Amino acid sequence: MPETLAGDHAFTSRGTTCRGRLHRPAGSDAAGRRSRPAVVLGHGLGGTVAMRLEAYAERFAAAGYVALAFDYRHFGTSDGEPRQLLSVRRQLDDWGAAIASVRALPDVDGERVAVFGSSFGGGHALTLAGSDRRLAAAIAQCPFTDGVASTLAVPPLTGLAVTTAAVRDLARAARRAEPVYLPAAAAPGETAFMSSHDALAGMTALAPGGDVDRRLTARSALEVLRYAPGRHARRIACPTLVALCDGDTVAPDRPALRQVSRSPRVEVRAHPVGHFDIYLGEPFERAVAQYVEFLRRHVPVD
Repeated sequence: MPETLAGDHAFTSRGTTCRGRLHRPAGSDAAGRRSRPAVVLGHGLGGTVAMRLEAYAERFAAAGYVALAFDYRHFGTSDGEPRQLLSVRRQLDDWGAAIASVRALPDVDGERVAVFGSSFGGGHALTLAGSDRRLAAAIAQCPFTDGVASTLAVPPLTGLAVTTAAVRDLARAARRAEPVYLPAAAAPGETAFMSSHDALAGMTALAPGGDVDRRLTARSALEVLRYAPGRHARRIACPTLVALCDGDTVAPDRPALRQVSRSPRVEVRAHPVGHFDIYLGEPFERAVAQYVEFLRRHVPVD
């Protein structure tokens, strides 16, 4: 794999500093002597750049693209209090600010910027593909498309326990008290945002060192429930690649396929692996090769 150059990158999103890692092809000129296409990458539910997102950015940079992998505010290296708060509106603002910061780079062609999102971030990628008319392309990996469909995939008692904790957290937020936190992933039967048979092992594998906050504020569950980016797939205006995982336990693939198929701009690729498997090993290699091929067709490197 060709070498790439990586460095820290910061930008401001509605007054809050967000941070990420910017990757460039080796030998590229950051001073702007060559105008390159770019890819902006965002993670899923509770995810950060440290949880394998940079692996995709490295591959895109090796293929000739400037690639920014960033943390949403409240998560990872980015600012924002309380920590681990998921807000759909704020995350979409952060995407917009990240894209704007990349478009402003002297070596980037602002009309050739694509987005890559995974899981919950894949839902954001679909939303952006339907709202940012300047986007050149979008890639949504195992995308979250419908909060109701994802909630129905959770055992009823677990869903009830999460909802109860979310209401408690909202009440504490109104008093400016410390949040109620829940694990992002836990074993089946435990109270968490994800408790499928593969969730805990999958999340752990994305950050095996353990130096990652794997909690979410409980009120974030209400944001997840209300969000349904797949319902607006008809609005997608740019070439979009959707990678679905067969039998996905977190972002069910059948409703996702039904929704994204409404857009003639969407290409679907099915992967015979679980929701978390696509980040690692051979499934990762197969998927990222498809993503690079898609980008080269729709956002070619000169």
